[in-house]
Amino acid sequence: MVSAGEFRKGMTVEIDGQVWVIVDFQHVKPGKGAAFVRTKIKNVVSGNVLERTFNPTEKFPKAHIDRKEMQYLYSDGELYYFMDTETYEQLPLNHDKVEDALPYITENMNVTIKFFKGEAFSVEPPNFVELTITETEPGFKGDTATAGNKPAIMETGAKIMVPLFIDTGDKIRIDTRTGEYMERV
Repeated sequence: MVSAGEFRKGMTVEIDGQVWVIVDFQHVKPGKGAAFVRTKIKNVVSGNVLERTFNPTEKFPKAHIDRKEMQYLYSDGELYYFMDTETYEQLPLNHDKVEDALPYITENMNVTIKFFKGEAFSVEPPNFVELTITETEPGFKGDTATAGNKPAIMETGAKIMVPLFIDTGDKIRIDTRTGEYMERV
């Protein structure tokens, strides 16, 4: 059991018989009245997102989530196919279960797939990925002296902000948890 006061991002709990992942939380201590926890929770099966408040002492059972490393193979337009690297079984997943990871994954990349009671509900890319820039504005001489950023489009279609000295064709490392540029590789 976990109390609402112990909620953290990414934690999975059972609320009203359904499994929810904590997307965001905030401990609020108003000047008058009791403290409460304001949360944004996402249903792991249906994908519904709710905003709810809880008393910090409310307790909920922690949901057991299985994680398995699998390799992303390809997409046929509707389904995304992943392969178990131990048994070589393929697992097709719908877009809604993969969409959060899509900006950061390429074919043949290993990802973590989360399961609840044997059913896959989410794909997690590695914390750091290396992707190639397919489109960005050219930098100008002297731009490296200022700490400016410009938009860049990655090979996966993701748009991130990069320093001005980065050019089209450069390979960069991205932190997938924040979506931020880390370094040029």
